Amino acid sequence: MLKITFFLLLIVFFTNNAFSNQNNYFLMLKNKKVNVRYGPSFDYPIKFIYKKKYLPVEIIDKKENFRRIIDHKKNSGWIHISQLKKPSTIIVLEDKLLFKKASKFSKPIVKLKKGRLVKIKKCISDWCKVKTDKYLGWIDINNVWGRY
Repeated sequence: MLKITFFLLLIVFFTNNAFSNQNNYFLMLKNKKVNVRYGPSFDYPIKFIYKKKYLPVEIIDKKENFRRIIDHKKNSGWIHISQLKKPSTIIVLEDKLLFKKASKFSKPIVKLKKGRLVKIKKCISDWCKVKTDKYLGWIDINNVWGRY
């Protein structure tokens, strides 16, 4: 009986975790300077300021015209929806190789360092064609921030 109870608790725990991000989605910053506030109103003080255009952020809550966000470094706060737009960038969370084609057996072009912001051109399966500086190529999208 104890084993069955433990098993059922595990199922409930993992099911809740599997669906916890179900309503979350990514957007990116529209401007070079974006205020992040303590609460969902202009009446709340500014918590910090982003100075990176196109930075992808995860939307974890919403209230009227404000969205609660979290970034790849786990910073969170509220941003007005006018400062956000549809995402087309990702951040590399570990050093990765940029390949000529969508295959690990393809010719490597350049090594992307952890924290690099890249613009997505198109995606197929687990690969995205991205542009960064003067380089254009494919990366696998495992362990990136900005795309599920």
